[in-house]
Amino acid sequence: MSAAERRRGGTIDGTRERTIRHRDWHRWTRGAIATAGAGALCACAGPQSTLDPAGPAAAQVAQTWWLMLGAAAAIWALVLALLLYALLRGQNTRALARPQRLIVGGGLVLPALALAALLVYGTVTSGRVTGLGAEVDAVVEVEARRWQWRFRYLGTDGSLRATSVDELALPRGQMVEFHVSSVDVIHSFWIPRLGGKIDAIPGRVNRLRLRADRAGPMRGQCAEFCGLEHAHMDFAVRVLEPDDWSAWLEARGVAAPAAAEVAAGTGLDGAVGADAAPGTAP
Repeated sequence: MSAAERRRGGTIDGTRERTIRHRDWHRWTRGAIATAGAGALCACAGPQSTLDPAGPAAAQVAQTWWLMLGAAAAIWALVLALLLYALLRGQNTRALARPQRLIVGGGLVLPALALAALLVYGTVTSGRVTGLGAEVDAVVEVEARRWQWRFRYLGTDGSLRATSVDELALPRGQMVEFHVSSVDVIHSFWIPRLGGKIDAIPGRVNRLRLRADRAGPMRGQCAEFCGLEHAHMDFAVRVLEPDDWSAWLEARGVAAPAAAEVAAGTGLDGAVGADAAPGTAP
């Protein structure tokens, strides 16, 4: 084989090797992007995902989050485009004729417009997040204590219908008003798939309205660091049909205390205090 043929063969082999490496690199890149995308999409769902809403309040929160993400991505892309333009202008370019315009426009006008738009949007849509103006179908008293949650389900006349500990049952499609308080330290009541959070403060009752429109795996969590067992201060959330929810309450109903017990002060409140966690106030 002549020297020319050997060189030509080496060139062909080198080109084929580079082509294979290029193809493998593109295949690896596509696989990595697909894997990262699948991981990101999987992270958008779950029993405590704010991006997997099951009610109108959480849906509005998720929509606002996506809107802010899109706006931030657009601003980031604009900044990169300006940076790329500045880098590619070359050395033989004149300085900006009026640099004040860039400073005022990019440093004052653009941030002011973006923040004003978010403020207007948040104000207009706040009704869906807070539930103000909606008719309340049920009331649940929430009592936080280290390290558990206690729920008291009230009737339309304010009487106690049922109680539960570390398990919350909600009627699907009905607005529930939560009266949230604490007996020891500050906690925070939060069901990510249903809406925002609200603090549980000793000596104060805060109100929060939520509606669950979809059933599925759901969990609530204390969102305020409250001590060593804070990470374990969660509770299960069950969304039931209204009839099933009524049956669930009846199965956990609380009998009315006898008159003698009420007079002696050993009625329902005494019973609740009797099984309080050791070292905590009833």
